[in-house]
Amino acid sequence: MNKPLAIPAKTYARRRRQLMRMAGDDAILVLPAAPERIRSRDTHYPYRQDSDLLYLTGFPEPEAVLVLVPGRRHGETLLFCRERDPERERWDGPRYGPEGAVEAFGLDDAYPIADLDDILPGLLEGRSRVYYHFGRDQEFDLKLIGWLNRVRALVRQGAQPPHEFLELGHLLDELRLFKDRDELKLMQRAAEISVRAHQAAMRAARAGVHEYELQAEVERVFRMHDAEPAYGSIVGAGANACVLHYRANAAQARDGELVLIDAGAEYRGYAADITRTFPVNGRFSREQRALHDLVGAAQAAALAQARPGVPYEAGHRAAVETLTEGLLRLGLLKGKLEKQLADGGYKRFYPHKTGHWLGLDVHDVGEYRIDGESRLLEPGMVFTIEPGLYVAPDDGTVDPKWRGIGIRTEDDVLITREGHRVLTAGLARSADEIEAFMAARG
Repeated sequence: MNKPLAIPAKTYARRRRQLMRMAGDDAILVLPAAPERIRSRDTHYPYRQDSDLLYLTGFPEPEAVLVLVPGRRHGETLLFCRERDPERERWDGPRYGPEGAVEAFGLDDAYPIADLDDILPGLLEGRSRVYYHFGRDQEFDLKLIGWLNRVRALVRQGAQPPHEFLELGHLLDELRLFKDRDELKLMQRAAEISVRAHQAAMRAARAGVHEYELQAEVERVFRMHDAEPAYGSIVGAGANACVLHYRANAAQARDGELVLIDAGAEYRGYAADITRTFPVNGRFSREQRALHDLVGAAQAAALAQARPGVPYEAGHRAAVETLTEGLLRLGLLKGKLEKQLADGGYKRFYPHKTGHWLGLDVHDVGEYRIDGESRLLEPGMVFTIEPGLYVAPDDGTVDPKWRGIGIRTEDDVLITREGHRVLTAGLARSADEIEAFMAARG
């Protein structure tokens, strides 16, 4: 792959300025780092920074709090973080410390996290609005309420406590929804790594392979390219593909079965999200191909709606109509198209939406509807398009030849001024392309 990519400090500074302009000069914004999570006893899950803090600073460590104080003469961007500690760093690795954090991340000032209790009440005083993610971290919620109460206790002495508490997501989610040039480079890299990972799994597929072996191939490629899984990889063989969030990944794929792999790399915090469904022996059966082609047609119909000015939901509607028409044609549904669409009869085979926003979170932030209406697509938005069909293995209402087939095809799409760009276009998608790729394995 190419040289490592990174978001420059000036980009983070621009984001913070933009957010503070939106909040106004009499506001204060408080963003705690993600807590470390215990996996079992005294072992932790790998640490992943809170996406909002990552978006505004790039700072990777736990036990930190970012405080933005618009218009403050002595500095608007403050970070509270762990101090340097040679003994702990010997065990856990180096820390930036307050001095290093200021230098590395372009902050106005930084203080030891131990000083937060003494300093934050003074920063809250005189501010009329507090922006914060209430309800996300119950322990920190209680701390913030305690600091606010300390300011309120001084009202008789002239203190001015904040009187308005606003959800930070109303401002920040909208900023994060539109990806800038630096973010798109990282997302394209995550997509390219993910394409290679899916290709490795297709090459490794054969009758008798275990789902976890294919998962290992996918995640080996992620780590080879300095990435990690953006979410728990789904590898479902045969009827397991009908379980939307299948997690076991332990079954053995039998000759003639399909394998559904839903897996994406996270690179420098940014996620990709790809699903492909392919025959473990390299050849689709007639029924498998018929449903795979139908899912492909639904994805193409949704992709045709991916352009500026079109409602986000138009893609889902196009996919649903295409899938329902095809299910009626193949005999899996019966009756009139209009009635099936109105009654939601297709949901037996297609129970989910056709995509989601993508970015620092694999199901990224951002409103899908504004004032009750589907929002219009705009350049810089990135989302997935992922129609699917799932015929339960015990569905006695359909011909047995269809039962136990689960298919999903998912790509990552950027809205551009001219229309769209598929970030994951490098991976075989149609049944013909998949068969050709697998035939070339040697």
